[in-house]
Amino acid sequence: MKSTTVKDVSAFDAKTHLSALLRETEKGRSFVIHRRGKPVAYLGPPPTSQKEQNIFSIHETLQSIREEIPGSVNVRKLIEEGRRK
Repeated sequence: MKSTTVKDVSAFDAKTHLSALLRETEKGRSFVIHRRGKPVAYLGPPPTSQKEQNIFSIHETLQSIREEIPGSVNVRKLIEEGRRK
C-alpha cells in the first residue's frame, strides 16, 4: 500500500540522503525540500495517470499563487465583499 504522507526535508538532508529518499519515494512517500525554511522542490513518485498529472499541475499552480500573496487572506471576508457589490 502506498503512503500518502508528505515529509519536509532540508536541502542539505536531501543532498546528503538522496539515495534513502529515492528508496522511500519508490514506496510511495513524498517529500517537500526546503531551503532556509522555504519550500523549493517536491520529490515524489511519478503520476500514474493523466488525472494525477492534472491534480499535481493544479496543486503546483495554486502553490505558486499562494507564494505571491503577502500575509494571510481572509477568504470569508472576500466572499462577503463580493456579495455586497
